[in-house]
Amino acid sequence: MIVTRIEELSRSRSRIYVDDSFAFVLYKGELHLYGIREGEELNREAFRKITEEVLGQRATRRCMELLKSRPYTEKQLRDKLIQGEYPASCIEKAVAYVKSYGYVDDARYVQAYIISAQEKKSRRAMEADLLRRGVDAELIREAFLRQEEQGELEDEEELARRWLKKRRFDVQNADRATIQKTAAFLYRKGIGAETIRKVLSDA
Repeated sequence: MIVTRIEELSRSRSRIYVDDSFAFVLYKGELHLYGIREGEELNREAFRKITEEVLGQRATRRCMELLKSRPYTEKQLRDKLIQGEYPASCIEKAVAYVKSYGYVDDARYVQAYIISAQEKKSRRAMEADLLRRGVDAELIREAFLRQEEQGELEDEEELARRWLKKRRFDVQNADRATIQKTAAFLYRKGIGAETIRKVLSDA
């Protein structure tokens, strides 16, 4: 294994390439500690220690630090670690570790998200947002089903009417431009076209 390139990222960190492929990012002190020099050999034991121990532990600590500030989905955590250029094996182990202790749980994340967002977003908008955050579609479906069974999920039409009331929308005295603007507002909120037509026709 030959260190084919050392690319400086900052005064303290460098990107290391081994056998012409990106391997990992290390601090300058670690380059000296493991004797990493461009054009020289990196023994397999040093490579293993760096990837499995040094960076593995660092990736796990990074996950823990992120989760202290707010909840994350599993995909969001992975994306953060990918941005940090951790090796794939380190990412898998770090995410598995926090999952094993329940620090990241997509099912719990979805439930909490729905409770906090349902007054501001329609079901369609929430589903789209959760999918973008990498949550499995089946988990989302199950979470909404639980909310419906418990009577804790507001109907789309009821939600649209509440928003119209909050905006003091009066269809009888609204001109065409105001109606179009209001329809666009509801559409951006994720309300379906049929529901929009219904609530605007008899608001």
